[in-house]
Amino acid sequence: MPRALVSTGIELEYDTIGSPSDPTLLLIMGFTAQLTAWDERFCQLFADAGFHVVRFDNRDCGLSTKLDGQVADIGAVMAAAFADEPAPAVPYTLSDMAADAMGLLDHLGIEKAHVMGASMGGMIAQHVAIEHPHRVLSLVSVMSQPGELEVGQPSPEAAEALLAPPPTDRQAYIDSAPRWMLWQSKKYRDEARVKENAARDFDRSFYPEGSSRQLAAIYASGRRTEKLQQLNVPTLVVHGLDDTLITPSGGERTAELVPGAHLMMVSDMGHDMPEPLWPLLTGAIVGHLRSVG
Repeated sequence: MPRALVSTGIELEYDTIGSPSDPTLLLIMGFTAQLTAWDERFCQLFADAGFHVVRFDNRDCGLSTKLDGQVADIGAVMAAAFADEPAPAVPYTLSDMAADAMGLLDHLGIEKAHVMGASMGGMIAQHVAIEHPHRVLSLVSVMSQPGELEVGQPSPEAAEALLAPPPTDRQAYIDSAPRWMLWQSKKYRDEARVKENAARDFDRSFYPEGSSRQLAAIYASGRRTEKLQQLNVPTLVVHGLDDTLITPSGGERTAELVPGAHLMMVSDMGHDMPEPLWPLLTGAIVGHLRSVG
């Protein structure tokens, strides 16, 4: 896969699917998740529908730049967030990660794109739409939230599973992966697939150090309430009714804030996009993309 040195000084690993002459759909993945979490077959469905798909590794993840040794006091950052006080200094914010994404579009010579983000990627995509609206054809925010700590909070069990330090031994890491099924779509859970993906991700890039800096970026970036209320970008919000990691109120509140946003609450969907739901999801998303040109 190619790498791009973008204007923020970060090198991003990325790939593209489909024709560059088609409208671009930029995909932004979530917390500690590599670009491979966007299943290539899922991406191909958008390419087949006439879109040029771009996916990439966020900074501190996958094969993109890692900020080794930079310290984020996640305890202090979270305490400030829950007290609604200014955050202490962090290595970077979600705005910086949004600027990375725009730098990738610059590298590719793409003036405007549809932007879709999942989970933390949805938060980054919201920052892209807020801070770079002239680059955004439309926004799709999937299983995400608007930075308000009153909504979308994980269940205690999901939070514990997310933040538990991962085993550093490859086989132990793979064996521990089924704990993530806690927040996945209950109807479509597949332990073999979860372990297969864990092996793929471990072999491609095992980098738990990046998680504290990404988490700090989430909490230090604060509320997007007022800025989302001022957004003038065609927006689709997608959320699973069975999501326990970012609970459904996160999606509902996002759609409530963005003027004219369409909200799609999906039955039998957790904090993932399982293959049996792809026809439903891609159908709705492609319809949204086409509706705005």
